[in-house]
Amino acid sequence: MNATETGAVPADVLDTVRTKHRALWASGDYPAVAAEVIPALGPALVEALDVGPGDRVLDVGAGSGNAAIPAALAGADVVASDLAPELLDAGRRLAEQRGAELRWETADAHALPFDDGAFDVTMSCVGVMFAPFHRLAADELVRVTRSGGRIGNVAWTPSGFIGEMFSTMRPYAPPPPPGAQPPPLWGDEAHVRELLGDRVRDLRAEKRLLRVDRFAAGAEFRDFFKAVYGPTIATYKFLDDDAARVAELDEALAALGDRYLRDDGTMDWEYLLVVATRA
Repeated sequence: MNATETGAVPADVLDTVRTKHRALWASGDYPAVAAEVIPALGPALVEALDVGPGDRVLDVGAGSGNAAIPAALAGADVVASDLAPELLDAGRRLAEQRGAELRWETADAHALPFDDGAFDVTMSCVGVMFAPFHRLAADELVRVTRSGGRIGNVAWTPSGFIGEMFSTMRPYAPPPPPGAQPPPLWGDEAHVRELLGDRVRDLRAEKRLLRVDRFAAGAEFRDFFKAVYGPTIATYKFLDDDAARVAELDEALAALGDRYLRDDGTMDWEYLLVVATRA
């Protein structure tokens, strides 16, 4: 039985992953992705979870607050947690601009520093999906949610645009740590049901499409993600200026973007929204 089946991951592996992922998400400018490309995702999750006044909310992998800030503006008592302090700093600035009050805490989704049952709502918006040990992260989502509380997640699907982007980058990317699972699996309903199991009830899963109108051409999408998106930056860095391989990946990502672009300059990116009640 491997680590992903038991939830157990050696401490040294977790430490290495924590260090690498903190650097990965601090690279580039993920807040630009959140603000310019996917701003609608966080509010959609907050609405689906019916977050409101009196709710104690934890956002896991909060980034710059795409879901945490709307939850705070809805009147909830919110903690935004993320592995990268740089993203939390950006979130603090955005929250101040929007008049939202919430707490920002550095935390690893594999080992959340919060008590059992501490939150009425635990949520993640394309965040926890990037914690490579899915069983461990799912266990933590469940643990910190009180009985009768809500758990909500948004993740890119394997067959949607971002899932295809990761498939395109995989042959060029650094190898994942032993026991890691690919992020878009969190966008597979069967996988999420298996992860959460009978610890939740009333699980509802819905595939939705995010309309993206930020890019006029596949090459524009590629160049934007090369400049600001941590996983794409890391993939190109791993190629170490191998001009032929860089050119291959350049062409493949541009072609992917062109395939999804409509004549009106819009794209649809598929994601899975899951809401469940802690048993």
